[in-house]
Amino acid sequence: MPSPSATDPTPVASDPADVPKNIRWVLLGIMLALLLSMLDALIVGTAMPTVVADLGGLEHMSWVVTGYTLATACSTPVWGKLGDLFPRKTVFLTSIVLFLVASVLCGTASSIDWLITFRVLQGLGAGGMGAGAFALIGALLPPRERGRYQGMVAGVTALGQLGGPLLGGFVTGHLGWRWAFYINVPIGLVCIAWCGIMLHVPAAKRQGRITLDWWGITFLTGAVSAFVMAATWAGSTYAWGSWQIIALALAASVLLAGFVATERRVAEPLMPPRIYSGHRNFPLSAVLLTVTGVALFGATLYLPLYLQVVQGASAANSGLLLLPLMIATLITSNIAGRVMTATGRYKIFPVLGSLFLVTGTGLLSTMDTGTSRLTTSVYMALVGAGTGLTLQMSNTIAQNAVEPRDIGSASAATNLFRNLGGSLGLAVFASLFTGAVAGGGGGSPGEGASPGNAAGRLSVAARDAYLADVVHATHLIFLTTSLIALAALPASLLIREVPLRGKPGERLPDPVRSARAPRQLPWKDTR
Repeated sequence: MPSPSATDPTPVASDPADVPKNIRWVLLGIMLALLLSMLDALIVGTAMPTVVADLGGLEHMSWVVTGYTLATACSTPVWGKLGDLFPRKTVFLTSIVLFLVASVLCGTASSIDWLITFRVLQGLGAGGMGAGAFALIGALLPPRERGRYQGMVAGVTALGQLGGPLLGGFVTGHLGWRWAFYINVPIGLVCIAWCGIMLHVPAAKRQGRITLDWWGITFLTGAVSAFVMAATWAGSTYAWGSWQIIALALAASVLLAGFVATERRVAEPLMPPRIYSGHRNFPLSAVLLTVTGVALFGATLYLPLYLQVVQGASAANSGLLLLPLMIATLITSNIAGRVMTATGRYKIFPVLGSLFLVTGTGLLSTMDTGTSRLTTSVYMALVGAGTGLTLQMSNTIAQNAVEPRDIGSASAATNLFRNLGGSLGLAVFASLFTGAVAGGGGGSPGEGASPGNAAGRLSVAARDAYLADVVHATHLIFLTTSLIALAALPASLLIREVPLRGKPGERLPDPVRSARAPRQLPWKDTR
């Protein structure tokens, strides 16, 4: 085996001494919290027309969603670092409590302004639930064993992406929009009780005074806020070249530079530079997660739109028609995880996943008004296979590239990259869609009409022109996605297949003893 360079050291760290026998039951509670945070990002979308009809404030409606995603993105790294500094279980349960309190407040909101405020608070809790879930998986399972349980995470991801809009429509139609928030409470209380009883995380011993990186938190929060606002407003509220978007982009760049400078100086950085410079696998995994976020967010938002407008599917059925994408994600993630656990080999999966993403999104860009639903399903399945082979595997590769003391920061960083990739992708896609439909010469949807129901308001000739514009927009969106996905190919090929810590059925080193032992090279202790 070739000897590594000094600038590309392989991480060595201790893992849990034993995998609990009831680990699937333990993970079930963690997955429930992760599902809650994912559902609430999507469940509100179908409830918004009813919310606006009740509370008013149509001009501020987008901030009900943007405020949540912005708070989630900004708080994720902070929660990750808190989990590294304080008992991880306590931090995780605290984030769930915050989420539930905010959910009750959202349900009692008397105006759109209060709803936005409470949604921001709810997003803060969701950031800790997402970061904490992946960090707990990293703390409970060594990377070699993690593949056995990838299917659970993939299943939660698929259920959250598919079930959010469907559940939002059902609850709003039968119980009212406030129950879209109240429904979180009984599920969250079960989650708290479940994790309180079943979850036992090895305690990390820390010496000296614990300090928080307040300057790092300030700079990163400001940079992420400016970035997300620019991505949200560009091409819709303001033109891409407007002074407002340019100012936000400059502010994000300056704040990011300040964050990087701060992280190099403080004793306990929010995102330790060592997780990026310690091993090349971590930044390469970040690239894969960003690209996958672009593809996944784009597919789940614009495929239902194409299915409704062009292929005539109903709003409910368009969600169900995404099943090929979700099922393919679940199957391939399970297969990849089991093979990784059995053999310890994993590099081939992100390589294949990248190829599937490029191919699937490229084929989606060829769809037109005559494309059948069966053909669309096959194309979706290819994208789902790419997501399943790339998304969870990249998380495992990233966590295997850092030491356990940085698991929380690393997990938060990977979530941040995926979410930022999705936000940037959606901003670009929204601009492409708006430009193609508004400038294509087809019929106008009319004031207050959504693209999904616009075709029914137009004459036959205008409807045909509008459908052609939507097809053209779909072509541009998925062609752009395919070009972006090309970046995942070199990243996956450059990943170095470092031996995964922990062998199936083998007792792992004692954490305290390993921490005191001299640093060993992995290719010498994994024969």
